[in-house]
Amino acid sequence: MTVGRNSRGGSGRAVGVVSAALGLFPAEALAHASDRGHILLLPTGHYLAGGAAAVALTFLVLALVPQRALERPFAWRLPFGAVPERLRLPLSALSFTFLCSLVAAGFLGNGDPLTNPLPLMVWAVFWVGLTLAQGALGDIWRFIDLWYAPWRALCALTGRRIGKETLPGRLGYWPALVQFFAFAWFELVHPAPDDPETLARAVSVYFAANLAAAFVFGHEAWSRQGECLSAFLRMMARLGIVEGREQGEGRIGLSLCLPGAKLVNAAPLPVSGVLFLLLALSSVSFDGLMRTFFWLGLIGVNPLEFPGRSAVVASSTLGLAGAFVLLAAVFLAAVALGERLAGDRGDTGRAAGALVWSIVPIATAYHFAHYLPSLLVDAQYALAALTDPFRRALGLGGGGHLDVHAGVLMGAERVWLLWNLQAGAIVGGHLLAVLVAHAIAFRLHGTTTRATRSQAPLALLMIGYTVLGLWLLAAPTAG
Repeated sequence: MTVGRNSRGGSGRAVGVVSAALGLFPAEALAHASDRGHILLLPTGHYLAGGAAAVALTFLVLALVPQRALERPFAWRLPFGAVPERLRLPLSALSFTFLCSLVAAGFLGNGDPLTNPLPLMVWAVFWVGLTLAQGALGDIWRFIDLWYAPWRALCALTGRRIGKETLPGRLGYWPALVQFFAFAWFELVHPAPDDPETLARAVSVYFAANLAAAFVFGHEAWSRQGECLSAFLRMMARLGIVEGREQGEGRIGLSLCLPGAKLVNAAPLPVSGVLFLLLALSSVSFDGLMRTFFWLGLIGVNPLEFPGRSAVVASSTLGLAGAFVLLAAVFLAAVALGERLAGDRGDTGRAAGALVWSIVPIATAYHFAHYLPSLLVDAQYALAALTDPFRRALGLGGGGHLDVHAGVLMGAERVWLLWNLQAGAIVGGHLLAVLVAHAIAFRLHGTTTRATRSQAPLALLMIGYTVLGLWLLAAPTAG
């Protein structure tokens, strides 16, 4: 644990203290991704001012940019090939088989979460790594979807006809939203989300429940709006630089595009979809807040004597829900005010459903910045566990010989590089969000003046969120 500074003076000595502390307490430094055991150093005031200024200046420059000049880059596509749709079935079957082996290791294997492959694969590789891959590249999940092959097999065994089912309109994204809150609660609030047996039970119940729902409502419909992780990954994929479109004859054409280009013309989400995306962003933000000295002081906990997650379940649950409600209220208020400033008395819900897509770059940037330190270490543990899964998982000794280098987080140069990557991701994500939101506003309002007016409140929200994100990176933490 280290206290952030507001200037560069003395940062070298402090970095040395951080490195020494991490060497003495490796268990804290290498905990599950949601258990950040240390922070890095950064000239907080400079970063806060610089990040806010960058977002503000981007908004001001966009006020002078003609609509066509902004739309043209987002419309650019470069076709480069195609992939057969039939790959989905074997790749999904492989993913499902791999999941079964991980769950078996969770039930039968070693109780050490840094040795058992299930927690490492779920929290580091799937939740962090795959989410970032979706945001960078595109919809990889479509081909490795865990439910697709089991659903096809279940339909074949029961004689159920495979069609294009849809969810009842009134359901919207509400099933995904409820599931995502439960998922976030388990990750952030549950006393032992890393415990292999506990996680194996949770994964088994979650998989079975969603397979049953996919059988009732159809796989495509349920994975798009019902099962929260598939819905979340599909949304993150719209940020990626690869676009896939059905070409007929069972082939998916692939094209390169600019980051965020697929967000600009995305269909507006219903209110439930808007809230779902805001919940995803608020949960990661609360993850960064919940062990800061500031938050612990609010709930009456001495940060120097942190009692553990079991002692703060109630306050953490309320905090998670409160962060979501606060972000949703501020976002919807900003959109409503923007519509009034633009002189549009139309459907504010439709405007929110379109503009919420600009949240995706911010959510991806926060995911990267918040989880990067633990990903660099936990991914090594995951690979080490997979090189000898049976001996390691069953606790029979370290048969594998892959060393884990925790030193990747140590040393002044690495600390400084890591901090700049994290801060750069947050600022860059907000800059791209401003670009995307402005392009969407053009489509909604038709003129540069009205689009700029409509975006002023949302730009202020993004500036505030940039400051919050950078502050969270610099805030001292406990645990």
